[in-house]
Amino acid sequence: MTADETNATLIERRYRLLMTSRLILTALTGVGTISIALAQESPTASPSPTPAPTPSATPARSVGLSFIPPPMDGTISLGIYDPNRKLVRVLHREAKIDNFTIDADSLNTTWDGKNDLGEDLTAGKYHAQGYLVGRLKVEHIGQAATFPGSSMAPGNARVKLVPNPLTNDANVIVDLSVGFDEAGSYLKTMDGLPLSTVSQMPKLVRALISKNNDKSVDVWQDDGTAVEQFRISNIDRMMAFDCGDFELK
Repeated sequence: MTADETNATLIERRYRLLMTSRLILTALTGVGTISIALAQESPTASPSPTPAPTPSATPARSVGLSFIPPPMDGTISLGIYDPNRKLVRVLHREAKIDNFTIDADSLNTTWDGKNDLGEDLTAGKYHAQGYLVGRLKVEHIGQAATFPGSSMAPGNARVKLVPNPLTNDANVIVDLSVGFDEAGSYLKTMDGLPLSTVSQMPKLVRALISKNNDKSVDVWQDDGTAVEQFRISNIDRMMAFDCGDFELK
């Protein structure tokens, strides 16, 4: 190989080496550029989850009730009745005066529009009425030999109440019955409004009432093991009152 050929070969090798180095450098530079670009690019923000719609709460329903209390000492039972005069809520049971908001000439309370099960009632017209129960005398007669039959105790007692001087009705009569729950037995109206506690005997299985005279009734109650008899005197010491009709929205 001549000297000129040798020089040409060396020049070609240097050129190829130079070009190879440039290609590698360019490739590395490109990778670096991509890496830097990827590093600097802001990550795509994931869209915030759309909050689930909050169910709208049932608006509070509050009906104000006001009445003039009968002029007699005692406790108050007040019921809410639907348009068919069915008792749907025992709003107050044997309540004292200080359980109400007291104004100069009335007692005030509120109803949340629910029945005794805590269910919202439909909008419409309702009625409120109740009784003020005076001092009744409850006497435990003792254990009875047997539970009376229906002929002796028909299950209700009709009682003429003391007239409420604030109303024009001087001849108010109420049919009383007797009910019981886990707390014991109680006098109630035939439509179910509790009026006055008879006893605190638990686990009763049945109870009956019978009129003894115009001012007293007898109550028998059975807990499955024994029958007990009670006499309630001054039973006429009650006055009825009425809050009238009102609208539930």
